Amino acid sequence: MKVAFAEIDLSKKGVIVVAVAPDTTLTGSAAALDQKTGGALTRALDTAKFKAKSGDLIDIIAPSGVAASRIIVLGIGKPKEMSDGKAADLGGGLVAHLLRLPEAQAQIVLDPLPEGEFATAELAAQIGFGAVLRSYRFDQYRSKLTAEDKPSLTRVTITLAEPGVAKKRFAVLEKLAQAVAFTRDLVTEPPNVIYPQAYADRVAELNIKGLDVEVLGEKELRKLGMGALVGVAQGSVNGPRVVIMRYEGGTKGAAPVAFVGKGVTFDSGGLSLKTAKGMEDMKWDMAGSAAVVGTMMALASRGAKVNAVGVLGLVENMPSGSAQRPGDVVTSMSGQTIEVLNTDAEGRLVLADVLWYTIDRLKPVAVIDLATLTGAVIMALGHEHTGLFSNNDTLADAILSAGKKTGETAWRLPLGDAYDRLIKSDIADMKNIGDGTAGSITGAVFLQRFVKDVPWAHLDIAGTAWGAKDKPTVPKGATGWGVRLLNQMIADHYEGQ
Repeated sequence: MKVAFAEIDLSKKGVIVVAVAPDTTLTGSAAALDQKTGGALTRALDTAKFKAKSGDLIDIIAPSGVAASRIIVLGIGKPKEMSDGKAADLGGGLVAHLLRLPEAQAQIVLDPLPEGEFATAELAAQIGFGAVLRSYRFDQYRSKLTAEDKPSLTRVTITLAEPGVAKKRFAVLEKLAQAVAFTRDLVTEPPNVIYPQAYADRVAELNIKGLDVEVLGEKELRKLGMGALVGVAQGSVNGPRVVIMRYEGGTKGAAPVAFVGKGVTFDSGGLSLKTAKGMEDMKWDMAGSAAVVGTMMALASRGAKVNAVGVLGLVENMPSGSAQRPGDVVTSMSGQTIEVLNTDAEGRLVLADVLWYTIDRLKPVAVIDLATLTGAVIMALGHEHTGLFSNNDTLADAILSAGKKTGETAWRLPLGDAYDRLIKSDIADMKNIGDGTAGSITGAVFLQRFVKDVPWAHLDIAGTAWGAKDKPTVPKGATGWGVRLLNQMIADHYEGQ
């Protein structure tokens, strides 16, 4: 679906969408259409008791007097309460409705917002951004698509007084949308297509100016001493990989911001085998790493003025005669030993080595890891917020603030010595599970042992990486969670430093 920008033209055919704010009479383009249709809009709004709250809409078959086939009145809520995330949700929710119609084209009309409130051009760009995010589809493995399966909508034109300003802003957001789509693609791909080597190859093939990719194979990982990561992978015929993505858009030689992703391309649980039902969705146990790929793509594509690195730990966790056993002790790259009591608590083993490598070799100013780490975080937060853990208040606040702006929200949970004692082992430096309580926190304090004193945040995205139902900018399936948030956080707090 193509998004375009132009000046307002109420004589166009197709669908016309007019945006209105609450507690006002129809003005501007909405008033003009109402007059042309003999008051049809006013009658429809009065009948429906339309309040113009954000996302409210009324769909009217256009009467004679206008070229349009349908007129949709879209409530935008109070302009002073508008944000980037809410504006994108408007676009996504509207396109979700438009995609169910037989129309091929739609025009969204935006009259100027009140002076000093959310800029009309920014609203237009964000609506376009939300529309693109919501129109995402993954049809690669459908051998046949019926006419009913294919959406009719091919073009949305957003019209306003300053289309050039909106178009320029949208060009940046469109690159971000492409990065989110790539992230969703990676997560949605089946595990026989995306396994560690194939995943690394796909990232290495990215052709984005300024983005460099290095891949480390199993031999190199063993030489580096990554016993925790290699131990997870040893039950699979598909060997592990670590991928390092580098982007230097900031001051030459300045320490980078680092993003680390858990990339378990399929998680059977290993010898601590999951149930059949518990395995059905485990192709997306690499969603944290995919979000890192998308974030690095977004930063490089828009030429962000920051130095950044992304590091992916890619493994497949399988049961076999060579698989890691419950009770094994492995030595991590840091030299710390880990008693592996549950092979299904494998993500923290992967991240232990990748976090240490990132901090020890790449010397970041801050590091953020993303991982579908625990089911416990879903019990705590459901599917609405990501669990956030951090050893640094400034970094945590930056993430929380970016989450509120973009709608990818996080909720901070505690760390502490009492939780750390839960992973004390009788025979090694630590064990990889606690006592069954505070599961998300014990996973986080485990990771904290591998970050030294570097500002660090851990995002447990197990509840937000995949959606069982549609949301305004996210169709059911892989969400691409984290790309928008991290891109916003970099823009707000790290660019130009």
